[in-house]
Amino acid sequence: MTGSEETPSFRLAYVPGVTPAKWVRIWHERLPDIPLTLHQVPAAEAAGLMRAGDADAGLVRLPVDRTFFSAIPLYTETTVVVVPKDHVITAAEEVTVADLADEVLLHPLDDVFDWDAPPGEPAFERPATTEDAVELVAAGVGLLVVPQSLARLYHRRDLTYRPLTDGPESTVALSWPEEATTDMVDDFIGIVRGRTVNSTRGRQTAQTEKPSGSAQASPAKARQAQKPAARTARARAAGAKSAKPAKRGRPRRRS
Repeated sequence: MTGSEETPSFRLAYVPGVTPAKWVRIWHERLPDIPLTLHQVPAAEAAGLMRAGDADAGLVRLPVDRTFFSAIPLYTETTVVVVPKDHVITAAEEVTVADLADEVLLHPLDDVFDWDAPPGEPAFERPATTEDAVELVAAGVGLLVVPQSLARLYHRRDLTYRPLTDGPESTVALSWPEEATTDMVDDFIGIVRGRTVNSTRGRQTAQTEKPSGSAQASPAKARQAQKPAARTARARAAGAKSAKPAKRGRPRRRS
């Protein structure tokens, strides 16, 4: 390797609330010689990072631009409403959108849900981020509807949440530029899909490939190869049985 060459690496972007630790661990176990670099970015910036070539793939929230990106849905999150611990909603185990009709619902600018406005009464202004909205919930300004992972990410002791049974949903997906489906992207696809190291659907590595000279013959060819040898052995055995014993001469008399 020359000084100008760089060690290949896989750059993975991920948005807040997504936890890539399990897949990263498997990557390090299977591909220890290829570094994996993580980039946590706001949800609105993940697509731009991949378009610019600064990330090979991303764990993002759908929808994505399918004219440019490929995407594999991974899981759909539970939607919850974040409320103060002393709020009347905490008396129920779960709530519906109708239960929020008289509540002030915060709608941050980075809201991950694809809706024009949340139900209930609108807040005086839209907070810049979901994290800011959580602070306003703690201040008693209103309530907030988010995926459960974000409620956990921005958890506060004075807040809690309840599942929203009929609210919008957020699906997390692995996405990458369709025209840049590299071998490393294929490797990571195999990991998130749960393929084993020896899976025939995964990309073969030099460690799993067999040299062409050591390929084993198929059972049919092996049987064909054994037939001439078997016939030769039977012919030898038959020849031995049919051979006439050698004649013994009469012993000579001693003079």
